Amino acid sequence: MMDENTLERIKSRPEDVIRYVARQRLVTFARYIKPQLQITNFHKIYYEVLDRFAHGRIRKLIVSVSPQSGKSEGSSRFLPAFLLGLNPDLKIVIGSYNADQAKSFNRDVQRIVNSEAYKAVFPDTYFNNGRMRMDNVYQCNSEVSEPVGHSGFVRGVGRSGALTGKAVDILILDDVYKDFDEANSRLIREQAWMWYTTVCRTRLHNDSQELIVFTRWHEDDLIGRLEHSGEKIIPLTRMEDIENVPEKAWVQINFPAIKVGPPTELDPRNEGEPLWPERHSIEQLLEAKALDPIQFECLYQGNPMSAEGKLYGEFKTYVDPNDWGTLVRKGCMVDVADKGTDDLCSLCYEIRKSPNTIYNESTRKFEPILFLLVTDVILTDAGTEETYVSVPRQINMQGSQKVWVESNNGGEQFANTIKKKIRAIVESFFNKSNKETRIVTNASAVMQSVIMPNDWESRFPRYYTKMTHFLRTFQANAHDDAPDCTTQAVEREILSGNTKAYNQMRRGIRRAN
Repeated sequence: MMDENTLERIKSRPEDVIRYVARQRLVTFARYIKPQLQITNFHKIYYEVLDRFAHGRIRKLIVSVSPQSGKSEGSSRFLPAFLLGLNPDLKIVIGSYNADQAKSFNRDVQRIVNSEAYKAVFPDTYFNNGRMRMDNVYQCNSEVSEPVGHSGFVRGVGRSGALTGKAVDILILDDVYKDFDEANSRLIREQAWMWYTTVCRTRLHNDSQELIVFTRWHEDDLIGRLEHSGEKIIPLTRMEDIENVPEKAWVQINFPAIKVGPPTELDPRNEGEPLWPERHSIEQLLEAKALDPIQFECLYQGNPMSAEGKLYGEFKTYVDPNDWGTLVRKGCMVDVADKGTDDLCSLCYEIRKSPNTIYNESTRKFEPILFLLVTDVILTDAGTEETYVSVPRQINMQGSQKVWVESNNGGEQFANTIKKKIRAIVESFFNKSNKETRIVTNASAVMQSVIMPNDWESRFPRYYTKMTHFLRTFQANAHDDAPDCTTQAVEREILSGNTKAYNQMRRGIRRAN
């Protein structure tokens, strides 16, 4: 804190007031350095988030934003210069898709620090620029910039570049993939992940900070890998939530080019409004979306999709099951894990018959429409010591009347075991058809007949992810257990055309099973 005399002196000189604020707030600093800088409502929020990072209130930050939005201007040019002004001993690394781009960021930081405006704000932070001290030499070249008289630096490094022997206080990764083709290369995605985990992360210490900012291209990109690696990632919608972020957790913010959903504190736009209309109008954005919807979702919306595209679209949902017709029967489909890395999927559902009918060309009759309403899901890689307990409990709680168990790969043993623990009829079956053909061919039937609970994203997060991210190119998917189980339920219950209740004898008690 400054003393009252200093404060009064500053107040009497407007230029000093601006400089003082520029030393405290990133957005003011950026506008002081570059007066012509355009600051929209989006940029105010973006720079405020980066400011929280600069002052250590956010330790690990992920920002996905559409191209040509000024993201790199804030994250990889102004932010490093601002950080060095606050603390010239900071060791800052800026990583990008190649060495040339990383060096470009470093040179831009040099230009900012060498400017007269910067000297007016942070006079104690400056680079060598060819000048030498007798006892030391401070580097200032395309790769590294070292503030004179201090131990800090800004270093630009391309993907796959080395950081040997360099401890890093601030790691900034800006666009680790050059373009759509790179992000859709499995080899390059793997190389980027290995570089991040074996080079970048190994140079961090307990007090290090990380900022990842780029355009999402693929669900398995660096951000996607982090999301599925088990690291805690918290989507941020309010500034006050920053104070409640658990230690070592990531804060994640996405700024789509076209607003989706209701306004929030961090994105107060109404649904359908563009991010930066002066740069990209809604008309231009909708034209881009019409040309290539998949690429648009990645590039502009932060909703990554592979080049192959998703197999399923948006599923229909229910709040009141009765809205989808009268109850016919309750069933459960169990797909047992066939390999050590596979998941067991147990899908409980209701079959409901709509009062409406549809004309069947093969039978030349009007037939009732059937829907499969998902009521509960277990999708787990746990062993049988757990699933022998959890699956029967699920079946009994859901009141399932019949359980289908695929007998392939240990399913028969699983079926025989759970028979003793449930009230439902158990029928095992051997599936001779090719799994890939079955899933892909019946995708439209799944979309037409399967109805999910309104809150299925939060109730069944793992199942939701597997279903909504399953790719048309079968080999591109790591796991197929959720789509396979769902498809088999549709085959047995919907495509069979059975509109009647189960009617079987069980343990001497006649019941509709």
